[in-house]
Amino acid sequence: MYLRHGAFSYLPELTDADIAAQVRYALDNGWPVSVEYTDDPHPRNVYWDMWGLPMFDLTEPDAVLREIQDCRAAFPQHYVRVLAYDARLGRQTTALSFLVQRPENEPGFRLVRTESNDRVQRYSFQPYATEAPTGARYAAG
Repeated sequence: MYLRHGAFSYLPELTDADIAAQVRYALDNGWPVSVEYTDDPHPRNVYWDMWGLPMFDLTEPDAVLREIQDCRAAFPQHYVRVLAYDARLGRQTTALSFLVQRPENEPGFRLVRTESNDRVQRYSFQPYATEAPTGARYAAG
């Protein structure tokens, strides 16, 4: 299963040059950039682990690209994304978010139906990945 997260999710995988161009766009707009990773890509899981602190006052994408490479090396079987924040409205707002890495094997989700009172049916998603313990969800093999 190929999960869709953030901007550019229906395009082919971004190259490092494409990533650098998007980071430059964010920096040109004055948006701080951060790198995050997770092994639980559920669509409602918006709180991914941060790789370092958000990067403020940058003018070139080189520092962000270095952090992306370090995160990829540390977590080769995790999802890694870049976020850019816009604080012009007086609050932190995600202006841009896109994946820069995904695991080789994406197990996907199952649809779970639960029947309730008066024949009401409720549906939820359960990721296959969470059947393994944290840290081993996308183990090679």
